[in-house]
Amino acid sequence: MTILTPSPIQEIYSSLLEKKKIKLFVKRDDLTHQEVQGNKWRKLKYNITEAQRQQKKHLLTFGGAYSNHLYATAAAGRIFNLKTIGIVRGERVLPLNSTLSFVEECGMQLFFVDRKSYTLKEKILPFLNINIDECYILPEGGTNDLAIKGCQELGDEILSDINICPNYICLSCGTGGTIAGVISSSYQNTQVIGFSALKGDFLQQEVQSLVDNFLPKKINTNFSIRTDYHFGGYAKHTPTLLDFINDFKKQFNIQLDPIYTGKMFYGIFDLIEKDFFPPHSTIVAIHTGGLQGLNGFRQRFGNLI
Repeated sequence: MTILTPSPIQEIYSSLLEKKKIKLFVKRDDLTHQEVQGNKWRKLKYNITEAQRQQKKHLLTFGGAYSNHLYATAAAGRIFNLKTIGIVRGERVLPLNSTLSFVEECGMQLFFVDRKSYTLKEKILPFLNINIDECYILPEGGTNDLAIKGCQELGDEILSDINICPNYICLSCGTGGTIAGVISSSYQNTQVIGFSALKGDFLQQEVQSLVDNFLPKKINTNFSIRTDYHFGGYAKHTPTLLDFINDFKKQFNIQLDPIYTGKMFYGIFDLIEKDFFPPHSTIVAIHTGGLQGLNGFRQRFGNLI
């Protein structure tokens, strides 16, 4: 398996950036691998190593019907010759969407559970036809200490580039594992900004807890979570967001998704327009991948992107 790491860092240019005297770089983690790309690979890397060390036969994890995490886990299992099991929230609906069709093609065994049972997560496993002792269990979204360790390397790659020296590192947030890893590698004079894809202001404390547990002696927690660019909540979108994503692709030849990266880049450009970033600031925005979700989006909404 060939993973493109360190992933390239690309500077982008626009009249707005020139006017505001801002340098904006994109950490192209979407280019690491076609199927196991971006932060999903970062989270899986050390967990796969640990599963192999423990001689587990299966990777078992959880997710919704369009889950990037299920997709990446199934692909990684096929590549590393590990059987995979997915616990899917909701009923089985035929025909399967593009994400679930792919994971089954990879050999992932799927168990569909109703939403109420799904909230119990690992407590329901004994009631399924699964040999738990043979399974290495990954949490929904893939966030645990080993995932944070992998995401810490993402921050290390950015900060080791002596030609950039960012004042800000920006990335989209879901479960908080990726940003916790980046924070753990960051310096005091670099502010990490997460753009939440979910409604609510709970992520700040959750991310702080992840950092504290992973790196108890870490003093620098120079980060913040923006909660004003979720566009209605997780997996929600508006015409304004979709227009931005399409314009971004035309202008910079970089594809974004409407769940995570589209919202982050919209937020970055909006904050630049509003002079949130001082002149002569350098920003690195992490493209965390997730592009497999575009197939499912188009299946549901048509070719809006």
